[in-house]
Amino acid sequence: MTQTAPCHILSAGFSVHRKPFHMSGGDSVQYYLLRLQTEGRSRTMVDGVLTTVESGDLMLFAPSDPYYLSIDKESYPVGKPRIESGDYHIFCGGPWIEEWWTRKQRPLVLHMPLSDYFLGLFRQIVLEQRRLSNPSPEISACYLQILCLEIDRLMSEQPAVSPKGYLAYRMKQYVEEHAAYPFRLEDVAGHVDISVSRAVHLFKEAFGTTIVKYVNDVRLDMARERITFSPMPLEHVSETCGFANYTYFHRLFRGRFGMSPKQYRAYSRQTEMTSLP
Repeated sequence: MTQTAPCHILSAGFSVHRKPFHMSGGDSVQYYLLRLQTEGRSRTMVDGVLTTVESGDLMLFAPSDPYYLSIDKESYPVGKPRIESGDYHIFCGGPWIEEWWTRKQRPLVLHMPLSDYFLGLFRQIVLEQRRLSNPSPEISACYLQILCLEIDRLMSEQPAVSPKGYLAYRMKQYVEEHAAYPFRLEDVAGHVDISVSRAVHLFKEAFGTTIVKYVNDVRLDMARERITFSPMPLEHVSETCGFANYTYFHRLFRGRFGMSPKQYRAYSRQTEMTSLP
């Protein structure tokens, strides 16, 4: 690692715990630590209170912060009480990290959406750290900077909502991340461990629309983009945007945009041609 690097990674990895694990409250971290709970639960101390860390919770520790971590048997909605915990962890440092850390007040634990993109940044950093040939610390440092900036962006985008509103927000993210694939209302509700009827109510209360309508709106926006910018056959557009059949897609598309998918493709191409110099 060169001395001019803005940040560096000391270690990064993914851990799965199926047995009890404890870090003493007297221990402290020597570097900055980013720990993302990806599955199961653990516990840490927040302002002297033992606090449950759920899937999606990001723990942030600065050098010399007391580090308490406990993983024990927990009760879950399905099955008997068990030990289950998985996490990504990154120990890092450097002047860029120090400057990033001081830009704003950072809570010890904050909740992050477990999107494929966000998880992918952690995965990529871990993969880069595991390279045995042609290692490039500069690439790892760039990924780390992107991850930190993404954390700030997600923090700014998350509204200050009630616990009920936050469940609705998580369901909305689930819909947006899985819109291209078939799923059921049960899948959306199961994502936040509530019943379908409660999920439907909370979503409508928070966003003023139904889950089904929002799913279709997201899929139609995806379809409109692919119809405009790709040569993909219209039936394939329908399928890759999560619609079960073309007839249903055709009816929804016409209702939303006032013309059929075929007419919209012709219209968008004509508009593009007339706008050329």
